[in-house]
Amino acid sequence: MIGLIFGDTNFPIEILKEIKKKRLKYLIIDLSKSKKFKKDKKSYSVSIGQFGKFINILKENNCKKVLFAGKVAKPNFSKLKLDLKGIYYIPRIIKASKLGDAAVLKEIIKILSEQKIKTVNSLTYNPKLTLKKGNYSKTKPNSVDNKDIQKAIKTLSSLKKYNFSQGAVVRNNKVIAIENQGGTEQMLIKCKTKKYKNKGVLVKFPKKKQDLRIDLPTVGLKTFKQCKLAGLKGIVLKNKQNIFLEKVSCINFANKNKMFITVKWKKFLF
Repeated sequence: MIGLIFGDTNFPIEILKEIKKKRLKYLIIDLSKSKKFKKDKKSYSVSIGQFGKFINILKENNCKKVLFAGKVAKPNFSKLKLDLKGIYYIPRIIKASKLGDAAVLKEIIKILSEQKIKTVNSLTYNPKLTLKKGNYSKTKPNSVDNKDIQKAIKTLSSLKKYNFSQGAVVRNNKVIAIENQGGTEQMLIKCKTKKYKNKGVLVKFPKKKQDLRIDLPTVGLKTFKQCKLAGLKGIVLKNKQNIFLEKVSCINFANKNKMFITVKWKKFLF
């Protein structure tokens, strides 16, 4: 039995499809805003402050492994409904939150580990959702693009250990935007422009010292459409440390709009 801890985005849907295809036993802890999995008979709706309910569901169903997938919004701690275990654990979560989202997730994994519940990589059951090194579009980055890519990588590498930034936008060797708590979508909305076309890059890498079992940088067709509106030429990801949704649609969109999709490996990284 695998416990699927699902948040928002389409990534959990893809994971669930594969789990069902493999006919694996599962249950869902639904942390999504819209409770999108409520129709599934094996789904449980739980608040992030209900650690007792959370852990009891897993133990009662003999769940010794969990998998995190999808975005879970950072809660308003003052408005959280807590059960007894929630009251016990929430000070640790609040303390971790001061170091960023990555630290919060690490603390939750640590709490589960204390309960003998192991967290597995979010791509364990669907490794096809990640891209390996290479170029996946007809257009490839030129020397100007590569300078922008290197600038973005250096910018991300200079950020603090528990920073929430997984993305940076660079154009003409200048940093245009760095992802904040609003995520990549909000960052790209702010970059929207009609002044440029096919100029600049979005680099999406894991945070420094990130636990790669959870919260990997995710891109999909919506990301590419937003990059086009921002006048960008391409997206760069890190080898096997990304979640790439709607692969065929993304590649077709990139080719149609003369954009590049590039996955870098070690020698280009931190």
